Parts: sequence; structure tokens; C-alpha cells
Amino acid sequence: MKKIINPWKGLEGYNCFGCAPDNEVGVKMEFYEDGDEIVSIWKPRPEYQGWIDTLHGGIQAVLLDEICAWTVLRKLQTTGVTSKMETRYRRSIDTKDSHVVLRASIKEVKRNIVIIEAKLYNKDGEVCTEAVCTYFTFSKEKSKDEMHFTYCDVEPEEILSLI
Repeated sequence: MKKIINPWKGLEGYNCFGCAPDNEVGVKMEFYEDGDEIVSIWKPRPEYQGWIDTLHGGIQAVLLDEICAWTVLRKLQTTGVTSKMETRYRRSIDTKDSHVVLRASIKEVKRNIVIIEAKLYNKDGEVCTEAVCTYFTFSKEKSKDEMHFTYCDVEPEEILSLI
């Protein structure tokens, strides 16, 4: 597994709620490539709760949507937007848990439409939430001109374990 380098880190005006490391209220996700999958390990926090000690479903959707976007970035080397997201909540996630794990992979590509499946696991490895995102991808030119995106690379060294 290798850490994915954030291509926008340091870009003026970059303040994504999902992945900007300096967004004070954001979830500050980081991503890793593990074969065909993109992985993120994230620490739940009490300020993201819905019910008492329960991670808000909207935050879960943010996490799943964001990992789907990064799957497109790394695997297809372009940007785009989520056009549809189907989410299935199976079990609650405790905001006091040490971590959650997200995994996503591309299931289908039809021209500029990409179907991505993502799962969110609790600290015990149980599937808590699943999502299927339909993503509309942009041309490489639009990604470069409008999204300031040229390439999404990984760090050279392997990471054996994050947990």
C-alpha cells in the first residue's frame, strides 16, 4: 500500500471539506492505493455525531463520496463530479471508536461515466455503510484548466500497516 500525494496541497483557495488538510472544520481525509482499491483510515470525532456517540449519516456519506472521488483521481487520472450516490446504512458507527476504514474501487467505466463501489468498516472490520457512486468525469483539459489537476501520484515507499 502506498500513500497518495494530494495534488492540491498548498494551492491557494483549496479548502475541500473532505480532503483539505488545513480546513479546520473538515474531515481531513488521506488516501492510500492498495492494488485496485483506494483506502482511507479516518478517526471519528464527537463533533461529527448525529445521535449520542453515533457518527452522523451525512458525515458517513461525505467520507464515502470523497473516497469515490479520489478513486477517479488516482485510477483514471482525471477529475469530475458525483452525479448520483446510493447509500445503504447497515450499522451505526461509534464516534469514540479508534478508527474506521474506507475502501473503494471502480466497477464500471462507460465513456465519461464511472461506477464506483465504496464501503465503510468499523474498527472491528464490520461493514457499516455501503455506497455506489455514479461519477461524471471531465476531460484532461478541463481537469487541468478548471480544477488545477495534472496528475495524482503516490509516494515511493510501501506502507505495511496503518492501524
